[in-house]
This record gives sequence, C-alpha cells and structure tokens, in this order.
Amino acid sequence: MRPLFCVGIAIFIINYLKIKTVDTQSYKTVSLNKATVKKEWVVIDATDLALGRLAARVALVLRGKTKPGYTPHVDCGDNVIVINAEKVILKGNKMTDRVYVHYTGYPGGQRFTTPKEILAKRPTELVRMAVKGMLPKTRLGDDILHNLFIYAGPEHPHQAQNPKEIKLNEI
Repeated sequence: MRPLFCVGIAIFIINYLKIKTVDTQSYKTVSLNKATVKKEWVVIDATDLALGRLAARVALVLRGKTKPGYTPHVDCGDNVIVINAEKVILKGNKMTDRVYVHYTGYPGGQRFTTPKEILAKRPTELVRMAVKGMLPKTRLGDDILHNLFIYAGPEHPHQAQNPKEIKLNEI
C-alpha cells in the first residue's frame, strides 16, 4: 500500500513541475494601438431591417468587437457604409408613437419629433441617432461615429475603398 502512495505523490510532483516550466511567451495579451489597427470598409444594406437590430450590429462593427484583437480603449473597428437607410423599418406603432425630444437652449424650446417626421426630412439621421445611442458616451465614441457613413439610396461614393458587403446575420 505504501509504494503506491509514493508513486502517486511522485507523479503529482512531476506533473506540477511540468506545469511550472510551460513557456509563458505564447500567453501574452496583445493590445492594439492606433498604429497597429487594420481597418477595413464594409457595406450594410438596410433594406427592410429593423432599426434597433441594424444599429446594434453596426455599433459592434464600429467598435471592433467582431475582431479577435479588440481593445476597448482604441478605435479598432471598421469603417461602415450603410445604404438604403430610408428603407429601414420600425415594427408596431413605433413609427408614430415613439417621440424624440431635443432642446434648443431657449426658454420653451423643447421640441418633439417622431421617426416618421425624421425619415421624411432627413432619412439618414434616424439610423445615425440609433447607432450613436449604442456607442460609448466619450471622446472615443465621438471618434468612432466618424467611421460611419450613411446614405439614403443604394449609391455611395466609396467604391475606391473596395468595401465588402456583409449581411446583418453574418456579424
């Protein structure tokens, strides 16, 4: 009985020493910085997509959370082009019942608008507001928002960047 116990302890010690001698160079965490980030251009077609789902996925790509080297304090996301923003949908009665409020800065200057009115005047603004609400409320969030390009129709002037088209469910 005693020799088996000693063999068990010897195996435990050998395994313990093996764990201690593992090369830890391969376990280093790599943090990206502005110089090492590789940005790409992607196109998302917003035709018949729900506004909130679209905005959430666009915010993920803008932040860089879809990349393996995501670093929270660095703008490591891709440049996103959203086309057909005027064809985005809101389900239920949200198009008329939801109210956006802003203040002009003057007494009695509180203004109310609905998504229907916003789509009629500036169709790209509705998507921009939804994505902005899902980004950090910091200087980094403001910088990330500059990587978003929204167009009401199917045409965009960024063909020279060779953007790749991605589907919403592939993100």
